[in-house]
Amino acid sequence: MKPVYFLIFIAAITIFFMVELFSPFLKALFVALLLAVATNSLTLYLENRLNSRVIATVTMTLTLAGIFFIPVMYCIFAFANYFNDLNQQTLIKEFSNLKFWVQNLSDDFLFIKEQLSFILTKIDVGQIAQKTLAVGGSIGKNSAGFMMDMVLILIFYFFFTLYSTTISTFVKELLPIKKDDSITLFYESSNVMTVVLYSVIITAIFEGFLFGFFLTFYRYDGLLLGVLYGFASLIPVIGGVIMWLPLVIYEAITGSITNAIVIAVYSILMISVFADTFAKPVIIKYINQKVVKTPTKVHEILIFFSIVAGLSTFGFWGMIIGPAMVTFFISIMHLLKKYSEESKEDVS
Repeated sequence: MKPVYFLIFIAAITIFFMVELFSPFLKALFVALLLAVATNSLTLYLENRLNSRVIATVTMTLTLAGIFFIPVMYCIFAFANYFNDLNQQTLIKEFSNLKFWVQNLSDDFLFIKEQLSFILTKIDVGQIAQKTLAVGGSIGKNSAGFMMDMVLILIFYFFFTLYSTTISTFVKELLPIKKDDSITLFYESSNVMTVVLYSVIITAIFEGFLFGFFLTFYRYDGLLLGVLYGFASLIPVIGGVIMWLPLVIYEAITGSITNAIVIAVYSILMISVFADTFAKPVIIKYINQKVVKTPTKVHEILIFFSIVAGLSTFGFWGMIIGPAMVTFFISIMHLLKKYSEESKEDVS
């Protein structure tokens, strides 16, 4: 047996046991690695300005913590306070208000009135209270797991970013392909992840600000609703509707029909049409042309569906994992095509 085959065999066994050993942390490791790759250009920019790799890495880690960690913590504490203050009497009172509103609907909407009355007769407020408290417990449990993942991701991200040059150089030398091809493979994937990450963060902050700031005029918690809208905007097509439709229904039920109409019109025109339809493509185009070194050649529609698939398969962090996997696959296909053409030329 040749020594190289023996080393490959030993390496495969070692990799298997390494995967088993770190299986609880694989998702956090993978997400941290992708975040480090996506933010590499900004880290290098800060390093050149600050003349310190460590300070640049700390700055980027704290920035990511501020973007993801702090808003999530605020939402968790806000929901915890809400469920602590929630009691069955409050639900009964709100349910009575809802029944009163349905009973006073105009006979012009007789069919809707009858259907709503039938639905309300089937509702058990006691069960709703119990299920609401159960949901609160579930949110707390899942939030704790999410926060633990977030802490691990930040720790891994710090070390991946700090030693990114050493790691990337080692991996490129390890790959059995030409150096130029390995650089192309990494740059293409890095560019797409950079475009996706920056555009998602900027549009989420922008849309969340528009939504939260507007609702402060109606005495809602603008910061909480803005943060929630920013996360909801990650869900394509229906993300915004999930946030503003319940508020519109609540305003209509409590008798504020004008407020309901204004909130609905504002959410549709200002956020869904202006911000999501017109502003978002401009942001993506600007990032693609000005921020990344080489504009990505992957079509926006493919990036969109890769985000959808990533969110449905991997959850919140799928918005990064999905496009990364698709881009990496396309880059490998291009390299295979290149090597296939070169082999044909050698044969001929």
